[in-house]
Amino acid sequence: MTQTIVHVMRHGEVHNPDGILYGRLPGFRLSDTGRAQARKVADALADHDITAVFASPLQRAQETATPIAAAHGLAIITDEELIEAGNQFEGLKVSVGDGALREPKHWAKLRDPFTPSWGEPYLQIAHRMLGVVDIARERARGHEAVLVSHQLPVVTLRRYLEGKRLWHDPRKRQCSLASLTSLVYDGDALVDLVYSEPAGASDPRITGA
Repeated sequence: MTQTIVHVMRHGEVHNPDGILYGRLPGFRLSDTGRAQARKVADALADHDITAVFASPLQRAQETATPIAAAHGLAIITDEELIEAGNQFEGLKVSVGDGALREPKHWAKLRDPFTPSWGEPYLQIAHRMLGVVDIARERARGHEAVLVSHQLPVVTLRRYLEGKRLWHDPRKRQCSLASLTSLVYDGDALVDLVYSEPAGASDPRITGA
């Protein structure tokens, strides 16, 4: 059978001095650290057989994908399905103590953590991410592809593939900034899932969106 690897990557650290949940808002770029993280991953993948690089349309994902694509002489394929999860707290601070969660007007959004009620349903996230994985796997069959997305979509995809419940404690996510969740396929069958942190670990409680 033919082995194909799809590396699903979280973008690097973002410049976010106000500490808001920026979600799908435009204009949020990588920080200096984030650009360095993207270069480290590009270096780590330099000797890999990468034949396709996909990225979310958001600036931070595009900037993360750029050095990887450049190292392999590829154009970035922008796919809307890799975008950050929709969230009704977008544009607000949600940190404990000084954020939007102190305000009663927002409490109704928290009524159902299992769907969740405050944003895009987990199952919808998993399905759209898996759709791009399938496209990338077919395009790069026998080789490797990189998909640059965001923390929650990457975590949701992984939990779906591992058969775990999709709702979870975000403080315990294994999805550091610029990390890789590599899906190994034998033909069309997923045979392994390998997590790695070429740019180092980051605190899961600091989301970096």
